[in-house]
Amino acid sequence: MAVATVKVSEKGQIAIPRLMREKMKLKQGDSLVLFQMGEGILLEKSEKVESRMKDDFKDLAKLSEKTLKKVWDNRTDEKIWKKYLKK
Repeated sequence: MAVATVKVSEKGQIAIPRLMREKMKLKQGDSLVLFQMGEGILLEKSEKVESRMKDDFKDLAKLSEKTLKKVWDNRTDEKIWKKYLKK
């Protein structure tokens, strides 16, 4: 873990020190996500956050599929829907 001190400009801008940019492989135009956590701020590359979010929701998607499959494969519901749709 690296630590650095930076100053906030009049416009609220900061400069990320060169060593940290190199270590994180940041280049001009890269997109970052800022998280406000308590009294601190966490910066992360947006593609890293996006990748992590996809991983986090992968299990939720599988669980949803299993649950919906039970509903879709329910013969009792199928009869009810057929009656409803005929009207």
